[in-house]
Amino acid sequence: MTYREARVYLDEMSKYGSVLGLETIRGLLRELGNPQDDLKFIHIAGTNGKGSVLAYTSMILSEAGYRIGRYVSPTVVSYLERIQVDAEWISEEKFAELTERVRNAIARFEAAGEDLPTVFEIETAIAFLYFKEMKCDLVVLEAGLGGALDATNIIRNTVCAVFASISRDHLGILGDTIAKIAENKAGIIKPGCTVISAQQKESVAEIIKRRAGQYGCSYVQAEPELAEVEREDYHGIYFSYKEFRPLHTVMAGKNQIGNAAVSLEVIRVLRKIGYEISDDAVRTGMERTQWPGRFSCIGEDPVFILDGAHNEDAAVKLRESVESYFPGRRLIGIMGVFKDKEYEKIAQIMGPLLSVVYAVDLPDAGRGLPSEDLAAALEKYCPCVWRPSGSRSGERGSPAEPRGEGKDSRKKRQAENVETAVRAALAEAGREDVILAFGSLSYLHQIKEAYDKAVW
Repeated sequence: MTYREARVYLDEMSKYGSVLGLETIRGLLRELGNPQDDLKFIHIAGTNGKGSVLAYTSMILSEAGYRIGRYVSPTVVSYLERIQVDAEWISEEKFAELTERVRNAIARFEAAGEDLPTVFEIETAIAFLYFKEMKCDLVVLEAGLGGALDATNIIRNTVCAVFASISRDHLGILGDTIAKIAENKAGIIKPGCTVISAQQKESVAEIIKRRAGQYGCSYVQAEPELAEVEREDYHGIYFSYKEFRPLHTVMAGKNQIGNAAVSLEVIRVLRKIGYEISDDAVRTGMERTQWPGRFSCIGEDPVFILDGAHNEDAAVKLRESVESYFPGRRLIGIMGVFKDKEYEKIAQIMGPLLSVVYAVDLPDAGRGLPSEDLAAALEKYCPCVWRPSGSRSGERGSPAEPRGEGKDSRKKRQAENVETAVRAALAEAGREDVILAFGSLSYLHQIKEAYDKAVW
């Protein structure tokens, strides 16, 4: 099997959708020899900040000399980004080899009358096989959707159960209240692990603490208020946290001190249970950490920022960051988002800051909110809303997608849609203006590609 064939196979399997539950992946991993049982995990759940916490933690541990697996979802730069060891992506050849191995196991599985796994379950199995083969000392594992019934929760050997900020998201799937969402995410806690949490709403913190107590787990809460910030701008933050001083991160944004504090508490816990992690490893790992699409600056004159603010809480943090870093500067927006997100609230939070905003279609037409619907939401809060098709607020939208248009044609149209928005935003912006591309992470790589094409 080649890498291209592996991707085609996974695309075909994607028709089975996303199903929460552990029975299918339990059977699949049993067929593969349960590679996850030979690994130790730092398991991260939450709504916002999971990726940043994962990036800080894994980079520090790699700098300390440990072999560290990373499992990331969703990705921004490349599909292969989701499976890494010491920040190196899995190769195309190895991914194809392991995909073929999993496909053969699924064939045996299907012959026995078992349910077929979802794409995420297949990817998770591939990741576990790879991490075992690479003899990882620890795997920093990002939960996909929720916690209790997420495929990643099949693991047993959890060293730390970590919680980034929990807020409202995936309401129709994880529950209709933040308490139900928190209960679901708290399902990653395993007996004997240490629980580390970001600062949460009191009701959320109580749920996590109660679950930790039920399993006899120690509970640690990050204390970002104890961080001493020396200097901060859109290029990064110079700060200290407890015994870790001085520190520097190139990750900007008003949420990053909180994310860094969670990661540093994980490091403090690991030190206490015997992992050797020097202060130099902490400083170097923190400084080397990069995570695309999290208030990332990709250009200057005008400043061009990418941020995956795809829910209400993330939009609030984005607004705080913009108001802090760019007071009085003219802001131009580009926004695309999945249709199951609270896009009205994001529009309400960000729209009033923007002098102009471009509403775009996402690469995944099935999940993406049509740009005409997004434009209708944005025009309630922003004085000038454009769609790259040429229509603006108050005008009739562009023609509907032609009937019979194939998948490749749709992707091409959506890519052109994003490229048009980027070129229009750059043409609109003066050197002192700021362009913000925000919304779902899945289209930010298209923004970056369109920007590189436009400026080079």
